Amino acid sequence: MHLRLAVLAIFCLSQALAVDWATVPKLPHKVVPGWAQLPQHWNFGETSGVTVDARDHVWVFNRGKHPVIEFDKAGKFVQAWESVPVLASHGIKADPDGNIWLVDVFGHSVLKFTPAGKLLMVIANAGRTAGDDNTPYAFNRPTGIVFQPNGDFLVSDGYVNSRVVSYTKEGVFLRKWGSKGTGDSQFDIAHDVALDKQGRVYVADRTNNRIQIFDLNGKFLGKWTDIGQPWGLAYSEKENCLYMADGDNNRVVKLNLDGQVQGVLGGFGKIPGKFDFAHHIAVDSDGSLYVAEIKNWRVQKFAK
Repeated sequence: MHLRLAVLAIFCLSQALAVDWATVPKLPHKVVPGWAQLPQHWNFGETSGVTVDARDHVWVFNRGKHPVIEFDKAGKFVQAWESVPVLASHGIKADPDGNIWLVDVFGHSVLKFTPAGKLLMVIANAGRTAGDDNTPYAFNRPTGIVFQPNGDFLVSDGYVNSRVVSYTKEGVFLRKWGSKGTGDSQFDIAHDVALDKQGRVYVADRTNNRIQIFDLNGKFLGKWTDIGQPWGLAYSEKENCLYMADGDNNRVVKLNLDGQVQGVLGGFGKIPGKFDFAHHIAVDSDGSLYVAEIKNWRVQKFAK
């Protein structure tokens, strides 16, 4: 028991020291110019989300005419969904069965689709009105979603309710935790959520400038501070690490699972390799990174 408590204390305090950003190494990833091969005369809108499925196909969620666009690993256009019932794109995720889930931040809803674009499930109030923090099947400006291997999932809800909500694969409510604030287990914009292979839950606590860590029942395990401002999170099982889109500082940060900064990528700018509002991030089986940007209206690929 004492050993377990000691390990937990080390985990919780692992980010006690400030990061000297000037000494943090650059990540080895290099931008792939012109990776996303859109059809002629097409453009993204504000690009809020990106995910990679089991085939390493990349799905981009944006606020343009074609909200959902699928590419293969090389950036070749595969398909687009034009008639998508969302008000404003935010997070996107492929589930273990290959279905595509969309998080509609202004429609206060989460929607499940087949890869061909057929709607399978909606979690929302009638009329897609906002729900309060006690509403099990509706949200108030939700942001992100992540899946367990068995298909159960968690939603970061988000700008207003400031909580995490857990569901079964079938969409049945399990539990929720969190509230607005600055204390442990409180959030000021729960902006994304990720899971590692041990079942720990990582929540991007955006305006509080930290990542909080929980078990699947919502028990607080620790927090990482002085890491930048987390907007998007992506867990790499191959590397057993977390990649973070630091939107406030326009960079990607690599973190080990003790919360230590391992490397950085990017910086503010409009040219390839730079970012303006790095909003969401995904990683493929080779370790390549995909970064969705709100202000630059694009998704960029960074390969090792």
